[in-house]
Amino acid sequence: MIASTLPDLVGRHRECAVLDELLLALRAGESRVRVFRGEAGIGKSVLLEYVVARASQAIITRTQGVEADMELPYASLHQLCAPFLAQVDELPTPQRDALYVAFGMAAGDPPDRFLVGLAVLTLLTRASESRPVLVVVDDAQWLDQVSLQTLEFVARRLLAEAVAMVFAARDPEGEGALTGLPETRIGGLDAASAAQLLEATVSGRLDKQVRDRFVAEMHGNPLALLEFSRGRTAAELAYGLDSSTFPNAQGTVSSRLERDFAERLSSLPQPTRTLLLVAAAEPVGDASLLMRAAASLNIVADATPARTAGLIDFYGYLRFRHPLVRSAVYHQADIEERRAVHRALAAATDPDLDPDRRAWHAAQAASGPDEEVAAGLEQAAGRARQRGGIAAEAVLLERAALLTPDLWSRGRRAVAAAEAYFSAAEPDRATEQATLAELCPLGSLDRARLARLRARVLFARSRSDEAAPLLLEAAAQFTAAGSPLARETYLEAISATIFAGRVHGPTGARAAAAAARASGAPPSGSEAADLLLAGVAAILTEGSETGLKALRGALNLLAQEDLRTREATMRWLLLAPVALETFIHYPWDLHAWETLATRAVRLARDIGALGALPPALIYASGVQIHKGDFAEAARMIDEADAIASATGHAPHKYASLVLAAWRGDADAAAHVIESARTSALQRGEVSLLGAMGYIQGVLFNGLARYEDALVAAQSAIEHDGFNFTGLALVEHIEAATRCGKPDQARSSLARLLDLTRATDSGWAAGAGARSRALLAEDDEADVLYRTAIEEFGRGGVAVEVARTHLLYGEWLRRNRQPTRAREHLRVAFDMFDGMRAAAFSERARRELIATGEHVRTRVTTSASALTPQESQIATLAADGMTNAKIGAELFISPHTVEWHLRKVYTKLGINSRRALPEALASAPGTDGRKRYEERADSDLVRRPSRSAGTPKPR
Repeated sequence: MIASTLPDLVGRHRECAVLDELLLALRAGESRVRVFRGEAGIGKSVLLEYVVARASQAIITRTQGVEADMELPYASLHQLCAPFLAQVDELPTPQRDALYVAFGMAAGDPPDRFLVGLAVLTLLTRASESRPVLVVVDDAQWLDQVSLQTLEFVARRLLAEAVAMVFAARDPEGEGALTGLPETRIGGLDAASAAQLLEATVSGRLDKQVRDRFVAEMHGNPLALLEFSRGRTAAELAYGLDSSTFPNAQGTVSSRLERDFAERLSSLPQPTRTLLLVAAAEPVGDASLLMRAAASLNIVADATPARTAGLIDFYGYLRFRHPLVRSAVYHQADIEERRAVHRALAAATDPDLDPDRRAWHAAQAASGPDEEVAAGLEQAAGRARQRGGIAAEAVLLERAALLTPDLWSRGRRAVAAAEAYFSAAEPDRATEQATLAELCPLGSLDRARLARLRARVLFARSRSDEAAPLLLEAAAQFTAAGSPLARETYLEAISATIFAGRVHGPTGARAAAAAARASGAPPSGSEAADLLLAGVAAILTEGSETGLKALRGALNLLAQEDLRTREATMRWLLLAPVALETFIHYPWDLHAWETLATRAVRLARDIGALGALPPALIYASGVQIHKGDFAEAARMIDEADAIASATGHAPHKYASLVLAAWRGDADAAAHVIESARTSALQRGEVSLLGAMGYIQGVLFNGLARYEDALVAAQSAIEHDGFNFTGLALVEHIEAATRCGKPDQARSSLARLLDLTRATDSGWAAGAGARSRALLAEDDEADVLYRTAIEEFGRGGVAVEVARTHLLYGEWLRRNRQPTRAREHLRVAFDMFDGMRAAAFSERARRELIATGEHVRTRVTTSASALTPQESQIATLAADGMTNAKIGAELFISPHTVEWHLRKVYTKLGINSRRALPEALASAPGTDGRKRYEERADSDLVRRPSRSAGTPKPR
């Protein structure tokens, strides 16, 4: 451990050791992140100074949050990145453009904050190629929200870069910031260290009892020990913190310190106090701005008395010794003094160079409603939105509404503030602004927006079906107002009812669809959105045959729509999940599913929409599961989870559950399924219960636990989740036939055939043919099984091709045709084994053994030891992509790509990327779909020929 030479670090050996280790790792080219947490005055800032002093060989960049600062988006991040701005032009174009817009250096579409984060990560990584980079952030809890979120994203993506990040966050204000990152909590000094620190600052010999009592009263807080003993003798401390000696001794340590600082202010000359108040109200620290504001207040800028009183320091600019000093200065001033200072700062701020900060100061100076000030804030909110600062937009609009004299305009601005707060994931604040808006007169369009907002907040908190009637009411109001938002809102209402598991009844999806069709709502401006609504509404009200044409037209438009702006792309990314998640199963079209999901992933990557990328990857992983490429599905799920974690979102569990079910991993699936079931019941998300029933049906059928599969699939059918009914019926039919309950199987078959009658997809035809084969006999069953294999192949659903070979082989063995049975069972075993579908491959293995076949034991390959991310990076590298392009594709740095590749080389036993294609291609068992494709021209999958005497399946 490097011994500290600073007396302020007495008793902080553990914390210094953590920082010393961080610096050693940084010098070795490794990345580190550390968050120090503790109450005010506990020593966090001193530790940051310690690490800065010890990092002499590193590039150091730092920023600090300020409580009095406005919610100016990216203000703190801009300050942090100042040393690297000359390199911004060298960034990949999407990252460069995003950073320029975020920092107000260029106009453009609002950037995705995670793309801004990737740009910052790239800047830091490139800077670290010459020297290690140390990022220091003090008072992180007071950073503007989007800067904090961006830095948190960067911290979570560091892995193999010579970049270290050290944060300080105050408790309790910062308890919700930077959660999940490596942290060290700082408590008070131990008694011996606190006594040592106190004795070093007090003149005269301290009596042991006096010293121990004083230390106990300060709870080991170093700043309190130093400040309360500053300038006081041992005799003055002899009676402890009584009210006569220390009038600010009551309350928490932080409150005592703040009152003590305020007490010192009272002895300063009035001009000096005013100068400090100007500095406290203007956190940028611009000396020229400070002087201009002081001149307009007719004061002489003399800060010397404040420095003598131990309240400030000079580092080429005025800096408060501690944030509590700034807080004391600002809060001890009366309201009129603060308004006068903000008025002076507004006048001194350039309206062209910094209009947003000028508007904020003008708002703080306002003593009552002022339309000019409110309009300035509204304009600033618009600029904040363009820079991607949704939280800042909400704060500015809220303040604008409060300062608006006209009640109609106040209501309009309050509605806008409520919508902004909801977009910023602050539903409570959104509700507050909605309540304010309801107290004002509103136009019909604003009333509709407010009704939709109320419903969205309700739906976000609980998938309750109470949201749907509110959405329908809002849609009707939008229709009456001639708003293009009407159709979009009807689609939301239908989706809300389906999530809540309400298809039938007066508040169900069919009722919502009927209302949408009868509304006469104006076009939305998106032909794809309008067709999607038309198709969904027709399916719900008239059945598949009527609705599928419009639905397929919507899917085709979504696949081909020309998206010229980022705003259009974002709207597409919000609309596509409605088709993918809620309605894709009605056409039973895996090819359309793949087209939309692939495009969603590509668009999200292209514009850096990391909020939209994880769900897009999940939809795409579902395609790969059905195509039999479980390895690729796992890679996508892993990437989605990594991005969700880095961006602070909850992981998407559905795809992991489906993959676990097809793999037959009962232990992995059981806990997550039960957790999801509990969550669905608590949130009223009944459709999720249907999904769980389908997933368990696959799992238990694979494990040959047919009674359990029957119960699970039946529950999915009864919940009628709309999406999964067809798939659940397939599982139910297989389980029922295996359980000797043909009547139940026939009932489900009739319903399945009704659902699939209107579509010509291979998936639907294969499901119908195989389900009929399970109930048929002799020659008819034989033809139906072969037809199912053909149709599933046409639909590209490899898992169902393999499963049909398994069922066909089982049927042939039971009918004493072991030679033919072995042919199909070998195909099923090879395909399932390649997919790593353990339960289904075990079923096939047991059946093969029953036919007298010897079954080989699967050999684990080096390629199978690759993690999903390693496998994905290896595949992209084998395709010829550079590390920089791979990093941009996966939202990681090129250094992290290289770090993963070195591990890949070791696992594959190669030493360069030139050997990757052969190493990956020669590794068996990494892609079950390839085994299916290799057999695509064999007699087992080829379209069966029919002689004149062969009956055609009905």
